[in-house]
Amino acid sequence: MISHLRARLAVVSAAGCACAFLMVGAAAAHAAPFIGPLQPNPSPIATTVPSNGDVNPYGIVTVPTSGGMLHQGSLLVSNFNNSLNQQGTGTTIVQIPAGGNDVNGQATVFAQIDPKTLPGPCPGGVGLTTALAVTRTGFVIVGSLPTKTGKSDQARAGCLIVLNSRGQVLETIAGGSINGPWDMTAVDHGFFTTLYVTNVLNGTVAAPVDPTTGQGQVVDRGTVVRIQLLTIPGVRPVVLDEDVIGTGFPEQTDPNALVIGPTGVALGADGTLYVADTQGNRIAAIPDAPFREFPALGGGQTVASGGHLNSPLGMTLAPNGDILTANAGDGNIVETTPAGMQSDISADAENGAGALFGLTVPPAFDGIYFVDDGDNTLRRLTP
Repeated sequence: MISHLRARLAVVSAAGCACAFLMVGAAAAHAAPFIGPLQPNPSPIATTVPSNGDVNPYGIVTVPTSGGMLHQGSLLVSNFNNSLNQQGTGTTIVQIPAGGNDVNGQATVFAQIDPKTLPGPCPGGVGLTTALAVTRTGFVIVGSLPTKTGKSDQARAGCLIVLNSRGQVLETIAGGSINGPWDMTAVDHGFFTTLYVTNVLNGTVAAPVDPTTGQGQVVDRGTVVRIQLLTIPGVRPVVLDEDVIGTGFPEQTDPNALVIGPTGVALGADGTLYVADTQGNRIAAIPDAPFREFPALGGGQTVASGGHLNSPLGMTLAPNGDILTANAGDGNIVETTPAGMQSDISADAENGAGALFGLTVPPAFDGIYFVDDGDNTLRRLTP
């Protein structure tokens, strides 16, 4: 049965990639970068802090369809820290209208996840990461890389948490190749959804720590996992298949960032999965990501390294097929072509380094939404 479903998935995915390839191919001759007309350093349009005081917004995703508590076009944002600013302890996903909210008020809570009432395993509890996705059939999937009080040596394997459109937890996906899910992208085929998840705890917590810097030794064991889900409305999602498709990404624990490792992921029209290799300061590529049966080794192929990149974190694709990444090091957003050409724009001159994480392009393709964890706000670059 599963092999039959995988074959069907492959056909659907191939058709989707082929159509997207034609569209992007037509746009490939763009004369200027997508970010070229955008204005730098925008003001906040929304707070990401809910009533319980969770901070440090990480993941962001646009809601594709309305249903339950979800509103089409609004944005979901996951918080990684609690009100005491302890990393790996945030439990809330907030929902923000596309136009923003009262930045002096509170963000509307879509879900507050209680680690004590999870319906399945999630080693360590709840600490919501950048791994955040919404399907057209109304399921929300979020990653958890939990700690007890925000320390790197407390980090545990965590899980993926699946919620319905009313913000209720349905199940967890844990164990196996899930070990510190840090970021994720989803390819939605309707009743089938493919998740691409980065993991950053393969050997990091056990690695020796430098007593001067508090940083762990770099280990080249970060992974990317492909998960096939059956996502039928009204039915609890079922994992059909789970495969490691990329290995060898550098990762390490860090007292300020908790952990540094492969973060943003985005699937290109030709089936290439792009990965933000934060520790390696590069953009990597895993070819044939929807169908490959063996993992790409050594952190995949290098698309670009250095240049305008400065510890890239969140990632999404521009309408022209270019790769957009948010720099942890300087508060800039960088656009990189699949051939490795770069351009950048200042997204946050005030907070600068350490402020940016997740980003997304709205359905109208007229800008970039991004979270700013320097002041716990949502901002938008516009022409």
